[in-house]
Amino acid sequence: MKTKHYDVFVIGSGIAGQTAAEISAKNGLSVAIADLRKFGGTCSLRGCDPKRILLQFSDLAQQSKQLQGLGVVEPPKIKWKSVQKFKSTFTKPVPLDTEKDLSDLGIDLYHQSPKFTNNDEIMVEGKKVSADKFVIATGLIPRELKIDGSDYLKTSDDILKLKKIPKSAIFLGSGYVGMEFCYMLSTMGCKCTMIEMSDKILAPFDAFLVQKLTNELKSRGVKFVLNAETTSVKKLKKNLRVTYNRKGKTKTKKARIVINSAGRIPAIEQLDLEKANIDADDSGVLVNNFMQSVSNKKIYAVGDVSSKSLPLTPLSGLQGYVAGNNILKENSKEFQNPLVPSVVFTQPQLAMVGYTEEEAKKRYKNVRIYSEDASDWYNAEKENTQAYAYKILVNERTQEIVGAHLLSPQANETINIFALAMNNNMTVGEFKKQIFTYPSFANDLKSMLKDEE
Repeated sequence: MKTKHYDVFVIGSGIAGQTAAEISAKNGLSVAIADLRKFGGTCSLRGCDPKRILLQFSDLAQQSKQLQGLGVVEPPKIKWKSVQKFKSTFTKPVPLDTEKDLSDLGIDLYHQSPKFTNNDEIMVEGKKVSADKFVIATGLIPRELKIDGSDYLKTSDDILKLKKIPKSAIFLGSGYVGMEFCYMLSTMGCKCTMIEMSDKILAPFDAFLVQKLTNELKSRGVKFVLNAETTSVKKLKKNLRVTYNRKGKTKTKKARIVINSAGRIPAIEQLDLEKANIDADDSGVLVNNFMQSVSNKKIYAVGDVSSKSLPLTPLSGLQGYVAGNNILKENSKEFQNPLVPSVVFTQPQLAMVGYTEEEAKKRYKNVRIYSEDASDWYNAEKENTQAYAYKILVNERTQEIVGAHLLSPQANETINIFALAMNNNMTVGEFKKQIFTYPSFANDLKSMLKDEE
């Protein structure tokens, strides 16, 4: 069998893989790219972008409910089929547009997940292919739950394609994706239950704010079952029955659908990495600061599948840029993990940037904590919401802001202001001198840093 050779072969067509491929092709290298699924990657097809399109209708419904009786006669009726049709106008063009853009650059396309056969060769579409450099950009896939009846479980991909809102749903796992879809479905009238193995919801986020968000969702009918281990899912006539153990007792719960929201893991199992001497663990392909494999210098890994990443599209693009440039000139660009804000798109939204309270106290001798329930502030009261709170962490020695945690209707936007301040080492005094529009949630940020009188 004749071997086809490229300068660069990219595995995965999301923003990370696309960026590395485009840089290589534009600089005269022969490039190919492969993907098992439709070209375009998770974010644009089955992640951030379509998720936010659907969630905005839940936001509209929730805000209308809050203002019902205060001017809103009744909440709007959401026609879910039309919502899905609108979402499709964004996702449907992506694969063909992506393929065209790559083909126009002279990049060859393969529609299969390759398998490594040795350090510099793969098998793909029944063909033997070699390359001087490989870029792995395969992203993440849902974590498999090894329980009886796991075949009946839905994933986030399925939720994004729902033709109608189910009467009831059970989520297995309380990460940010599970919480977002739990919020979405419950707001649309679905009876939702969240079953979590541990005693924490949204573990990476601030517990004070998470509790307030959880209480808010409980007030809307969401049930939370903590410290529970799911053992099986069984199909009934109309429903699915989930069996779980909690405090030594076996219990069951029924729902129309059951969603595996137990997190995502690096998509590397099909690649046969060991045949190419590529080290990997639960964090993904192990790479150095140049996004290069620590065990095989011909290999780069970028985006969610790399050991130096978070599941965030801007970070994936940055890593693709670093790898692409290092392919052109080895070790010319070094990846430094930037200060990255994170957000849970429930309503209210939960956002954070910088250190948690625990991390800040370990790093700094004295930490000033500004924290309050702000539900009686003007911006909360005008929207008739009870969930508005914050926690801001300041290094007392330097007076610099080192962590910000927000629970508010616009936290996804206002957290960026704290990220900007922290990236520029702003002190509390400097921050409070800024002038923001009034009355706005951004202007509230200065009030969050007021000392008690």
